[in-house]
Amino acid sequence: MLIEIFSDVICPWCFIGRRRLARALETRPGLNPVIRWRAFQLNPGMPLEGMDRQDYLALKFGAERSGPVYERIRETGRSEGIDFRFESIERTPSTLAAHRLIRESGERQTEVVDALFDAYFLNGENIGDTQQLADIASRAGWDRKEAEKFLTSETAASQVRQEDAQARAMGIQGVPCFVVEKRYAISGAQDPEYFVPLFDLVQNGEATVD
Repeated sequence: MLIEIFSDVICPWCFIGRRRLARALETRPGLNPVIRWRAFQLNPGMPLEGMDRQDYLALKFGAERSGPVYERIRETGRSEGIDFRFESIERTPSTLAAHRLIRESGERQTEVVDALFDAYFLNGENIGDTQQLADIASRAGWDRKEAEKFLTSETAASQVRQEDAQARAMGIQGVPCFVVEKRYAISGAQDPEYFVPLFDLVQNGEATVD
């Protein structure tokens, strides 16, 4: 079963959605899914150097609104075993390089995504910085020197931008979005119970890939 996950690694709901998908898959251990992570940038126009986190929040939500928004996310995260530490995040990064890294990670994609989520949301690391990204990549199985060499190049940048554009052309306006067998889309960080009927539908052969 192919599951394509359109997400951004600075999206807290994507982190929550990843945990909920994992719990859903645990209920169907025989599925052996093939998971592919697809690029979607929440801020495609973000400068490569990123911007100050507080400035970003003020622009996106207004100075007074971000607190309640993120408190709700924090509470939801706790229910999934995620201890969001938003106060540790100093910069909102461009995620172009992170998406490039994910794309080129092959069978290690999920490990890299998990490492990026942890680095950003739990440790407050700047996942737009080349050196910090290389460190994160090494924790997820990359050779650090190879990761640094890759990150200082432009390899896969155009493919990431194209994938982001394709997602929007498909009608995806927010993430996470889970596309199963290229036919069925589940939008948002849905509870595990939401995935299970679709898994059963596909497993029973009633849904096939074109």
